[in-house]
Amino acid sequence: MSATKTILITGAGSGFGEGAAIGLAQQGHNVIATVQILPQLNALREKAAALGLNNLRVEKLDILDHYDVENGLKWDFDIFFSNAGYGESGPVSEIPLDLVRKNFEINVFAPLAFAQRFARKLIDEKRSGKIVFTSSMGGLFTPAGFGTYVATKHALESVAEAMQQELKPFDIKVQTINPGPYLTGYNENMADTAFRWLDDSVNFTKRAELKATFDAMLGVPEGRLDPKEMIDAMIAIVPSDTGKFRNVVPQAIEDMLKESQRNAWEATI
Repeated sequence: MSATKTILITGAGSGFGEGAAIGLAQQGHNVIATVQILPQLNALREKAAALGLNNLRVEKLDILDHYDVENGLKWDFDIFFSNAGYGESGPVSEIPLDLVRKNFEINVFAPLAFAQRFARKLIDEKRSGKIVFTSSMGGLFTPAGFGTYVATKHALESVAEAMQQELKPFDIKVQTINPGPYLTGYNENMADTAFRWLDDSVNFTKRAELKATFDAMLGVPEGRLDPKEMIDAMIAIVPSDTGKFRNVVPQAIEDMLKESQRNAWEATI
C-alpha cells in the first residue's frame, strides 16, 4: 500500500471515531468517515468544511442497515477501521437475552460480515489492505456489571486473531485497538443502559448496588482519562504498515491487563 491511505471508519459520529477521522485527514489520508444517523452526518460535514478538510468525506453507514452496507462496499478504500460499537451493561446473571443478542449483533456479527466482504473484495482484486477493529480493554478481562459488553469484545478478539492468521497469505493485515477507560461519554452512557430494565421489585441485583459499582469504576480519575491520548494512538496505528497485532492504550492499562491474566490462572471459586 502507498503512504497515503484511503480509510473507511465506522462510528465516526462522535468520540474516538470522529477524532481519528479528523486527525487522519489532517495527516493527508483520504478518509471516508461514516456515521449511523443523519444528524451526525450534517454535523461532521460542517466540521470538515470548517477545517478545510476536502479529503474527509462523510457518509451514512449504519452497519445494521443492509442498504447502507451494500452501498458502503461499493466505495474504494484500503483500510477498514471497524470502530462502531455499542454497550449493554448490567448483571449477566439477569440481563434479558434479547439485549445480549443485540449487543453481539452490533459489536461482532455486523463488523465481521463487513470485514468478510471487504477481505474478499481485496483478494478478488489482488490488492493488499488492512482491517482494524476497535476492541477494548474489556476484550481482555471482565469486570462485573459489564459482562455482556466485554463478552462481545472477547469474541471480537478471537475473530480478529483468527483473521490475522487467515488473511496474512493475501497481504491483508489485521489489528485490534484496545482503549482504556477514556472519558468520551461512551462508558457512562453504557452504564446507564441497565437502569432502563433493572427493577428492585423483580431483580436480585439492586439498582443502588450496581450504581455504586459503576461509580467506583468510572467516577475516579483513573476511569476518566483524556481521550486525546487514545485518538493520537489511533491516528498512528491505523494507517501504519507495521506494528503490533494488539494495541492497548495507555501502558498502565496494558500492565494491569497482563497482571490480571496472570492472576486468572490462580483464581479460586
